[in-house]
Amino acid sequence: MSVNDRVLINQMIEERRNSRAVPLTFDAGFERFASEHALHGFGLSEEEVEAGVIGGANDGGIDSAYVFLGGRLLHEDSDIIQDPSAASKVDNGTQLTLWLVQAKTSPAFSETALDKVASTCKNLLDMEVDEAAVAVLYAADLLARFKLFRNALKRLLTRHPTVLIKFSYVTRGEAGEVHPKVQAKAKILETQFSNVFAISTGEVEFLGPAELWKRASTLPSYTLELPYRESITHGTSHIALVALGEYIDFLSEETGTIKSHIFDWNVRDYQGNVEVNREITASLQNPEAPEFWWLNNGITIVCSQATSVGKRLSLSDVQIVNGLQTSYTLHETLKELYLSDPADPVFERLVQVRILKTEDQAARDAVIRATNRQTSVPVASLRATDDIQRQIESYFFEHGWFYDRRKNFYRNQGKPTDRIVSIPLLAQSVMAIALGQPDNARARPSSLLKRNTDYDRIFSDKTQLSVYLWLAKAQRHVDEFLQSNGDPMSRSQYTNLHFHLAMLGAVDIVGHVFNKPEKLNNAAREEVFPSSGRLGSLWGSLQELFRAFQNEREWGPDRTAKSADFVAYLTDNLGYGTLRRK
Repeated sequence: MSVNDRVLINQMIEERRNSRAVPLTFDAGFERFASEHALHGFGLSEEEVEAGVIGGANDGGIDSAYVFLGGRLLHEDSDIIQDPSAASKVDNGTQLTLWLVQAKTSPAFSETALDKVASTCKNLLDMEVDEAAVAVLYAADLLARFKLFRNALKRLLTRHPTVLIKFSYVTRGEAGEVHPKVQAKAKILETQFSNVFAISTGEVEFLGPAELWKRASTLPSYTLELPYRESITHGTSHIALVALGEYIDFLSEETGTIKSHIFDWNVRDYQGNVEVNREITASLQNPEAPEFWWLNNGITIVCSQATSVGKRLSLSDVQIVNGLQTSYTLHETLKELYLSDPADPVFERLVQVRILKTEDQAARDAVIRATNRQTSVPVASLRATDDIQRQIESYFFEHGWFYDRRKNFYRNQGKPTDRIVSIPLLAQSVMAIALGQPDNARARPSSLLKRNTDYDRIFSDKTQLSVYLWLAKAQRHVDEFLQSNGDPMSRSQYTNLHFHLAMLGAVDIVGHVFNKPEKLNNAAREEVFPSSGRLGSLWGSLQELFRAFQNEREWGPDRTAKSADFVAYLTDNLGYGTLRRK
């Protein structure tokens, strides 16, 4: 069986890497495949998986690294990092996770890999680490991931978090036949992780082809059953009263984690320890409180089919579009009790669930907007349902590209990954290329659309749809050039400069700096993109000026890449002029 699993996994990786315009090496494809499926339950997008890949030399035995807070992926511009007051909104005891992946195409698991990870983590989990000293030992991307984890932990100390440090070791060997010495080293590494902090636990898992195949062949299920106690049916839609225990079952994976993928269309993330969620928790913990469904607005589910048989609803294409706060708070507050004592009286209390059957995307968007107008939600948070977003999606689709305004929607349909463009990536491309601010695009990978003023500039109805498609293609064209470039490149170099190169390519076509998307109308209409030769010349100049600016200012690469001063220095020295910013 293991031989067949290995063949199937190899075939999946080959198909994926060859579907790209610039195929990855098999080892690089295996690393990304391993990372995606080690973190199978998190529903990460292609871009999020890619962002965690270390790659290149000096990786310390770690091929990818990710930091999660309460199951949500953290970025360098996440609120908990940028806003000192954000920690007060996090629930006490929320789990902070550092997840490390090592992926080797070797046919067995080795002690050496575990030893390298142990040494790396001993150095980089030191809260007083000398960053200058370790900078000569490890890749910048690896240092950045560990720094993100340490900074998040410092911010969260007053919230008494729990810490999980997990290492997924992936090879093409048999996970059920790991040598006893390797297993012993894994136990030692788990102990090391558990002893790093008083609040930490450590886990090591071995994943071989059988485990990878099981995860890779299991798509997230959007067809679920929901038992109910009472219901009212009108037409094909329902209002049901559901017992809390059965609702927690509905929300939970086999592992006990929440099914995050059924919240993909919700307009905002879990808000943590805010007042409304504290009130929900208090009512659950008070046996004398009124019926739960009297106090709570309930849950809204949209689906494409809803069939009721024997007080069980079978729902297809499930998405919870309102009630994320209630759902997550119920799950966080009661999941441990439900595992230990499912007969506790609290699980007989009821929550109201509205089940709305429609396959009309516009109708679904209207439901999302209407049900979220009842609470304070910034207008920009509703961006996935805006007319401009649906227009962009439709225009892309007509031209063989896929605008993923619903996270992983097209990926789950098996569309080519290099033709899928997410809202965050398109927003960064518009900011970098059309608005002339690659520094802003680089500095704010996850927060670029949080301010309504930025959202309105980026997604303006004055910008032609053809320009949005051109921008997506241009950024992909630049990224493919960098991936196929003969010169070795670190992940951090790519992250810091690929938006700058895309801007330079557009400026070179127009002939001067600009900050208005309409300047690209002609390029979009005529499908003009910078040639590989011209990109090669611009890339050489960009690297040279990047080094020169760092030397002049005595700045590091990250600070330089996020600087408006560097953008002005770059375009001025290349003879394109300097753009004044408001």
